[in-house]
Parts: sequence; C-alpha cells; structure tokens
Amino acid sequence: MSTLPFPLPHCLRQSGASLIEVLVTVLVLSFGLLSLGSMLAVSVQLPKIAGLRATASVLASGHIERMRANIPAFIAGNYNEELTYNGMRKGLSKPSSDCVYPNCTPALLATLDRNYTNWKLDSELPAGGMRVERDTSAGVTDGNLWIIWNEPQTFAAINPSSSDQCPSQVASFEDPKPRCLYVRFRL
Repeated sequence: MSTLPFPLPHCLRQSGASLIEVLVTVLVLSFGLLSLGSMLAVSVQLPKIAGLRATASVLASGHIERMRANIPAFIAGNYNEELTYNGMRKGLSKPSSDCVYPNCTPALLATLDRNYTNWKLDSELPAGGMRVERDTSAGVTDGNLWIIWNEPQTFAAINPSSSDQCPSQVASFEDPKPRCLYVRFRL
C-alpha cells in the first residue's frame, strides 16, 4: 500500500504573498520615504531662511533710522546707494568714525552710515548688499530700500525667483538667484 496522500495536503499548497506583491509594497514604501526625506530637508532649511530674513529686516530698519536722523543729507541725495550686491562676500572692515563735532557734516555722516550698513550687511548676511534710491515723484523724504543676499543652496532649495521684489539690476544674477527684502519708507 502506497502512503502517497492524494490530494495534496494544505501545507504544500501556495499560500501568502507572491514576490510581485512584495516588490510593489517595497516600491510604494520607498516613494513614501523619499517624500519624507525631502520634507525633512525643507523643514531644516526654513529656520535658516527665516533667520536671514529677520536679520535683513533689522538691518533695513537700522539704516532707515540713520537716514531719519539725517534728513538734510537724504534730501541732498547723499544716502543714494547703487547696487552693492555682487554675489560674493566682500570682506569689508568696520568703518572708522571720523565724524566728530564740529567737523561732522550731514554728507560725511551719510557716507559713514552707508559704509557702516554695508559692513553689517557683508558680515551678517551671505554676500549681503543693498540699494537705496529716493523716490522724488512721491515726495522729498520718500525712498526705496532693497536688502539683497544669497541663501544657502541645498538639495531642496526654495526657488526665490517668484517670491521677491528685487531691483531690476539684480536680474542678471542667475546662479545663485539672490533673495531680496524690499522696504518702501518715508522719513
């Protein structure tokens, strides 16, 4: 008598997931992990971006207050500043204060203020620079100020081209595209 069991017992039949189902599951999980990794990269970068923007805001406010304290020099155009951003750190040194009473004129004080702000921008923002212009069509004490800097480039860099109001002179800088903080002011 043969001991061959017919039909085959339940333990020898195929059961469980096939190899294709396992591969599809691994593929879906890998896409999920990739998206989590990119979200993590962006979330690590955002506090740095916010810190740079806050620094730019503080420096812009300080420069406007200096101009507010020296309105005659602003009206004379001594605070007008062409674009000082060039995409690289300039390595400026702290300006020496040669402006001492009674030899301190409004024009000399304006030059000292511009040099001090450019030094602070260069030392506190990556490749920081600025542009200041008077808006004579709006009034004698109205103006525009742009603070411009580079943000650190990472794998998940945020494209600044659609979110900033940079002056037209910055359009030629493409790699890296700078960030700008625009402030319209009235002294």
